[in-house]
Amino acid sequence: MHNVNKKRRKSVSLGKSAGLGGGAMVNGQATFVVMRAVKTTLLELFVASAVLASAGRLRAQSPYESSEDFARYAMKLRESALLKIEPEVFIPTTSRPSLFGFNGRYPWKVDIVTTVFWVGEKPTPNNPVPNTRSAWDVNWVNDYGGYDDPDPTNRRNFIPANFTPRQNPFYCALPYNDVVDGTTKPEAPLVIPWFKEVYRKYGQSVCQNRWIEIRNHLGQSCYAQWSDCGPFRTDHWQYVFGNELPEWNINNAAGLDVSPAVRDFLGLSGMDATSWRFVDFRDVPPGPWTYYGDNNDFVLSARRNTERVVSDDDQGDSSAPTVITR
Repeated sequence: MHNVNKKRRKSVSLGKSAGLGGGAMVNGQATFVVMRAVKTTLLELFVASAVLASAGRLRAQSPYESSEDFARYAMKLRESALLKIEPEVFIPTTSRPSLFGFNGRYPWKVDIVTTVFWVGEKPTPNNPVPNTRSAWDVNWVNDYGGYDDPDPTNRRNFIPANFTPRQNPFYCALPYNDVVDGTTKPEAPLVIPWFKEVYRKYGQSVCQNRWIEIRNHLGQSCYAQWSDCGPFRTDHWQYVFGNELPEWNINNAAGLDVSPAVRDFLGLSGMDATSWRFVDFRDVPPGPWTYYGDNNDFVLSARRNTERVVSDDDQGDSSAPTVITR
């Protein structure tokens, strides 16, 4: 039943990025500015050439002492005109609203074919690579806590019925990995928007556990953490961070894999069209995606807030017990 949902078979989608609409406007205005500059410069070149050609005739009326001085002046005028032939950049002063009516740091990827995958997914003839490990976790099943059974009858409240996951059950996969063989890819610092903010050391991923927002066709949002790479590709940064469309493959050009928890929350069937975008942790609202996981920013933040020493400073009672809560 789940064969079509295999991560390794999924390619990328026919959907379009929300960032495509503004490019033509900016490029059009930039082209107009450049053409105007070129026309002005050509006129200046014509004038400079005419002045240079008539240098001899104007010698008697010129304030310059010799025709050589006047010629040098005309050449400088010509060089000045040539230097002005260079591109002019149009910089917008206001941000363009996204397709869903929000202004934001990250653009929407719209109408992306979305399939379902899960921790512990077994290999099949069409999907020879099992999901017992992720791109960033060789012990994914053990670290997650077990098999993330996609069967709805074996799930309760968006998690498996037989265990509590040790990682966020709201996870996803996108077709890019910023590290390979313990090495940071050369394009990563240039294409990942948050690279400089979160970089810690060479060879350590800055994409793992990043949050994304996913919307179904009804406009309902779910939030998940980026926990694996796929569908199918691990090098398509032009789609993940840029304006390229996902590439076609045999699985209807899927460009996003989501976990059973995301599927259940959004009411997906297993192969649907959704829209998604990156979001910063501070912009993720409360929801069932905040409850579980050693990799979950909400859980880690709660632990930091509760790992403190509680003492009765106001009373100054040194006999009061010290309590450490975790």
